[in-house]
Formats: sequence, C-alpha cells, structure tokens
Amino acid sequence: MITQVTAMERIVEQTLLYDFYGELLTEHQKQIYEDVVFGDLTISEVAKEQGTSRQSVHDMIKRCNKILKGYEDKLHLVDKFIRTREKVEKIHSLTGEFLRTGETDCVRQIRELSRQISELELK
Repeated sequence: MITQVTAMERIVEQTLLYDFYGELLTEHQKQIYEDVVFGDLTISEVAKEQGTSRQSVHDMIKRCNKILKGYEDKLHLVDKFIRTREKVEKIHSLTGEFLRTGETDCVRQIRELSRQISELELK
C-alpha cells in the first residue's frame, strides 16, 4: 500500500530537518530555503529578489532537501528526537495513571522506557 504524504507532514519533516541540520547549509542556501519553505514566498518572488531564475531557486530547494535528508540518513538525530519524545510522552501518561491508581505496573513500564531513552542517547 502506497501512502501519500500530506503537505502538512512534508512541512513538519522539512521543519525538523532544518531545525537539526539547517546550520550546516551555506548562508545562501539557508536564505533561499527559509524564504520559500518558511517565508511562504513563491519561487518566482525569491528568484526576482535574488536576481536569478526560477529554475535555479527550484533546484536549490531540491538540493537543500536532499542535503538535509542526507544528514538525517547518516546521523538519525530527528529519528532519535521523535522516538525520545514519544517515550517521554508515554512516561508522562504512566505517571498520571500511577498517581490516579497506584498501579505498580506503571512504575515497571516507566523504568523500561527510561532505560530505552538512555540507550537512544548512546546510539
């Protein structure tokens, strides 16, 4: 089954990749990427502002996306961040449940999740 990535999912992915790896782009790449992806300017507007062609701006955005994804493929920082955030949210939920019910299994699950988070940091 082929899943279609929504525009919102693409924006979230681009934002996370840029947050983690954007500083590794050149100033020129960052300026164009920020204008198009975050500034909501059209490729035509950025091309005019930069004194270049629409095609070169389009190519720059594609190249930046490829560079950012390449860093993620090698370093996996965004993936680790997402997995850690999910585990922390689960810990938060379990602590609330424990406080309400006193269920000791919650403590065991919290300990396991915290161990997993510690292991994520080492990888």
